[in-house]
Amino acid sequence: MSPDLEAIFARPIAHRGFHDMDNGIMENSPSAVREAMDRSFGIEVDIQETADGEALVFHDYTLDRLAEGSGKVVDFSSKALEKIHMKTGTDKLWLLQDLFSLVEGKVPIVVEIKSLMRRDAQGDFVRHVVDQVAAYNGPVCIKTFDPDMLSIARNHNRQVLRGIVADGAEPGRTYVSYSRVDRFILRHLLHAPRTRPDFISYGVKDLPKAGPSLLRSVFKLPLMCWTVRTREQREIAARYADQVVFEGFDPDKSLGI
Repeated sequence: MSPDLEAIFARPIAHRGFHDMDNGIMENSPSAVREAMDRSFGIEVDIQETADGEALVFHDYTLDRLAEGSGKVVDFSSKALEKIHMKTGTDKLWLLQDLFSLVEGKVPIVVEIKSLMRRDAQGDFVRHVVDQVAAYNGPVCIKTFDPDMLSIARNHNRQVLRGIVADGAEPGRTYVSYSRVDRFILRHLLHAPRTRPDFISYGVKDLPKAGPSLLRSVFKLPLMCWTVRTREQREIAARYADQVVFEGFDPDKSLGI
């Protein structure tokens, strides 16, 4: 593992920050990031494209569940979104650059680019994010479920660490538009010769799987697994992964959950 990847994988990674909605700490919020930093955990955040091509630190494609607003994120400008409060607590919505200014290299950051599954794979947006990541002074990487986004990132700047996010790609709402062959390719990471990921981020519920196991054991790609919430999942992670993306407990305090 390269020194840059070792820095990313050195500590457990807090899923959308160390959030606690019952106490007003929303996922992907400045408060959740500060809580993770206070515990020296890595941080995984999601980003969505805004109407003006900026990166909003936000998981959902619509505002309704997590913010005091309604509608698709991509229909709003970054300036308009920054004025919107999150559902609980005192935080407002914020941008990737704001996150970088807060963290300042103190802990690793894993940036998951959410895909709108467009034909152009949001190429301009991906390149803009890669440029922001490349300019950041600290341990940081990008990852995405979308192999086409990963290819764009690789072609734009191969120095930016990039990972593929995947799971068992079982039939259901998430993969409703995918053929059986497409899902097989995603499940076993058969796009890897094209996308050339530096690491794998795989759903813990679907481990082990042949594709990620082969890439980890033979090609030495490190694997983080998501989202670990239970004792059983921690035990699976210990066998098949190199680091966890966790939620709902403090990995430093006990194995019990």
